Amino acid sequence: MSLTDPIGDMLTRIRNGQMTNMAVVDCPSSAFRKRVLDVLQREGYIRGFTEVQQGKKQPMLQIELKYHDGIGVIRKIDRVSTPGRRVYAGIKDFGRVFNGLGISILSTPRGVLSDNEARAQNVGGEVLCRVF
Repeated sequence: MSLTDPIGDMLTRIRNGQMTNMAVVDCPSSAFRKRVLDVLQREGYIRGFTEVQQGKKQPMLQIELKYHDGIGVIRKIDRVSTPGRRVYAGIKDFGRVFNGLGISILSTPRGVLSDNEARAQNVGGEVLCRVF
């Protein structure tokens, strides 16, 4: 089955898993999804992820969700740029997500970065999603 928005699908699986207090969520593997998950792991929103090969099928990513006192660490995760409407931001256009408590994840010429990393490297790009 073909997906038109694989990042949006992954974010929805994470959101639904957090709402039902699941420990691990599965989603199909891709290099771009791994880079987005690397940012989420570096920023402390997920515990980690592993790639699992299941026979001849497409490899799956097992995403370990993170909880604090029984409440999901990710309170809100929204897709900003969609396949039908791309949203780009320059270095001066970034706003703080929830007054700096959240992050934006960007696809830049230097790779997938959080908004703080993009500011430090003085680079802009496509805003993929916002996490709080």
